[in-house]
Amino acid sequence: MTNSLLILPGDGIGPEVMAEVRKIITWIEDKKGVSFDITEDLVGGAAIDEYGTSLSDDTLEKCQQADAVLLGAVGGPKWDDVDYAIRPEAGLLRIRKELDLFANLRPAIVFDALIDASTLKPDVIRGLDILIVRELTGGVYFGEPRGIEDLPNGEKRGFNTQTYTTSEIERVARVAFDLARKRDGRVCSAEKGNVMESGRLWREVVTALHERESFTDVELSHMYADNCAMQLLRNPHQFDVLVTDNLFGDILSDEAAMLTGSLGMLPSASLGAADPDTGKRKAMYEPVHGSAPDIAGQGKANPLATILSFAMALRYSYDQGAIADDLEQAVQNLLGKGIRTADIMADGCTTATTSDMGDALLSELDAIHQKAQAA
Repeated sequence: MTNSLLILPGDGIGPEVMAEVRKIITWIEDKKGVSFDITEDLVGGAAIDEYGTSLSDDTLEKCQQADAVLLGAVGGPKWDDVDYAIRPEAGLLRIRKELDLFANLRPAIVFDALIDASTLKPDVIRGLDILIVRELTGGVYFGEPRGIEDLPNGEKRGFNTQTYTTSEIERVARVAFDLARKRDGRVCSAEKGNVMESGRLWREVVTALHERESFTDVELSHMYADNCAMQLLRNPHQFDVLVTDNLFGDILSDEAAMLTGSLGMLPSASLGAADPDTGKRKAMYEPVHGSAPDIAGQGKANPLATILSFAMALRYSYDQGAIADDLEQAVQNLLGKGIRTADIMADGCTTATTSDMGDALLSELDAIHQKAQAA
């Protein structure tokens, strides 16, 4: 079976890191016999230059038809003065909205070889592996009414509306429970039900879903979001899967990412609802880091976050978990040998270019593959 993949390299370092993903895909096709039907198009600033908008209707249709979308990064100072409606980030937001990618998965994983990069003590974060499931298409970022209005006394008032429905909460909580079953079987739900009605509803709906749909094999706990922020620093190992709303998820996922000390190493996935007939989900995968235009074209970019994002695609969109495991292990092995791009450089390590990292990763994959064949 051929797996369709739409690649959107984006701006800045996006095309460079995506070239290294292409190497990995070729290796998988050659060594594992898994085929990919790859289409490539433009998004963000590159699309503005070519199409006059950050996401064309034709590109959006390709997103709709693909099994998965792999995005590099968007934006850069070149497009700072374009109309707000067509800014590079608007293309990314439109994909999320039109594909209804409501569940954002943000792993926070501490790589053994990078443990000293964190500002926390090694014994606090060693072996850390948290998955944050953030609701992505609702909440205060999308709620109505919103705006800035003039008041009679000459002041202005800015307002946004935090709003969630039962179904919006249920579907993201269900994703969290399903994922926890494949991990350590624990879900913590974070909200502010002590001061927000939307938070109180969130807790009620998550609790009811857990009981009604027999997720009893998953341990469910609740935590207020401000306490959760503190606990992530105090004792991050208490968390396995953390599910929360759009606003708190935005904040907590960035905090959790910084626990690792290597923001440029982290992948993410955004998933839609499962098709009732095929079980497949619309999905987009992208690194957490930005487009880094200041180092674009210099061979300094770290491709590992984008490669790990593709590993998530292998797991969640293509049902190739074993290959994803090998790819993630290859990254661990590579880092363990002290091969580094500039952003994760440390004393005693070897500096590598973007392309060097991709080639070294292929060597690690070859070693893993040969060991498996010999077993």
